[in-house]
Amino acid sequence: MSQHRRRKPAHRTRQRAVVVGVAVVALGAGVGVWASTGDGGDRGGAAGSSDGVSAAPAATSPSPSRSYPLSSGPRTIPAVRDHTPARGPGWKPASGHRLVVSDAALADEGRLTARELGLTYAGRKDDQRAGDVRLETTASEGADAESYTMTVRDGRVTVSGPSQTGVFYGTRTLKQAVRADGAAPEGVVRDAPAKERRGFMLDIARKHYSAGWIEDRIREIGDLKYNELGLHFSDDQGFRIESSSHPEIVSADHLTKAQVKKIVALANERHLTVVPEIDSPGHLGAVIAAHPDLQLRNAQGTATKGAVDISKPAAGEIVDDLIDEYADVFPGGQWHLGGDEYQALTVSDPAASYPQLAAAARDKYGSGATVEDLTTGWTNDRAATVQQNDRTPRAWNDGFFRDTSVEPADSIEVAYWTGKEIGARPPAEYLAEGRDVINYNDEFLYYVLGQPQTFVYPTGERIYEQWTPRVVRGTEPVDAEYDDQILGGVFAVWGDIPGAQTEAQVATGIRLPLAATVQKLWDSGEPGLSWTEFRTLANRLD
Repeated sequence: MSQHRRRKPAHRTRQRAVVVGVAVVALGAGVGVWASTGDGGDRGGAAGSSDGVSAAPAATSPSPSRSYPLSSGPRTIPAVRDHTPARGPGWKPASGHRLVVSDAALADEGRLTARELGLTYAGRKDDQRAGDVRLETTASEGADAESYTMTVRDGRVTVSGPSQTGVFYGTRTLKQAVRADGAAPEGVVRDAPAKERRGFMLDIARKHYSAGWIEDRIREIGDLKYNELGLHFSDDQGFRIESSSHPEIVSADHLTKAQVKKIVALANERHLTVVPEIDSPGHLGAVIAAHPDLQLRNAQGTATKGAVDISKPAAGEIVDDLIDEYADVFPGGQWHLGGDEYQALTVSDPAASYPQLAAAARDKYGSGATVEDLTTGWTNDRAATVQQNDRTPRAWNDGFFRDTSVEPADSIEVAYWTGKEIGARPPAEYLAEGRDVINYNDEFLYYVLGQPQTFVYPTGERIYEQWTPRVVRGTEPVDAEYDDQILGGVFAVWGDIPGAQTEAQVATGIRLPLAATVQKLWDSGEPGLSWTEFRTLANRLD
């Protein structure tokens, strides 16, 4: 593989939010007092939602003689990156308070937030009333689309951003501030994420999860400002989504397309991209069970577990059929190709063990081509199918091989999970080639059911105190010069021993690790809270 540093595509250039603290100087700090109307009237909207926040009594305007202390920033996960304090009562949800929007396109965000806070959703309005929460998009050339500003002033809240996504994140800050302390503090929040990919991946192939459980996780991670949900739905143990092109491969326990479309719609509402993964050319046991003629066999005729014979065109055709079919089910712009642990490459001499692969490599790429070249070509062919469907492909890092004559397509992002597998190389090698990397570090971010091999369940404390996005492999960070090429990270749940935990146990086990992971992806600097304080806040927000 060429070692020269490639020029990064223009779409990878990320506008960073410049966070500047503003000091507010005032005299005569006093004790703030929350005033209450005490009318106890009905709130507008659908109060009592399972993810809602109880409304508090209304706050009246401060009297001229009342002095308020300088506000502290809202307590949220992830923590806001900049808060300009001010003196004033802040804002509390109360009976009769409205949520209004500047644009009908914000209706979904508006209705959701109104329901959660017990407000009346009033739609698009230009007037102002006491207690209003206003959502608005504001044009800002070059701004991070995920950035937002939340202004609490004069008994009202304005959440603005350059996109609906930014505004949505501002509403998550408002919701969490109210849940943590009963109020949003006076002042201005200016916030944006450090990393553009903040993901949670779920292995639904080895362990079948109910649609309702997945939807609950979407609500959970949406409030934490995650923006990706990965679904690994094909493996040796099962193929878990209904298929019309190849119904013969689908497992008995599976999600229907109607259920998946509902999941995708909820994810879209919470500004999450669903990233599907059909792993190949290994981990295809469920496909092979219905198509045994595609199974890879060695020179002695022994079947190789989970691996298809990539010298057979039909093997690629079936995977391409599935990619084309599910492109309509998963409309997001990302696709995971898999590419890891192809068992033909775990033996000492792949060409001798699998002569048909070696012959196919020479036929396709020339006399010096290897089985690694053929495997790289397979991944490139699947990447081409993904790109024909307007998706950006990614593949596991051990599917990228050193010193091949066939190079992986430039478009394929590296999903770096381990340095322990055959073929795995240090992260710096991929980064030095100019590749973009997504951090799935199995040392910190892998929750493997049953804790097989050397895996142990990750803890939020360890992630919070020891991991950053630059810690891609093991426990040591890569050089800071590569920071911009590390697009973000993904916390992954794998079902190696599916019966080891119930759905409820998984949800409990991953709650704090998910909170800690997104804190470090939103702001990879030293956290402002101790772990004990962070855990207490997470429990309060739950």
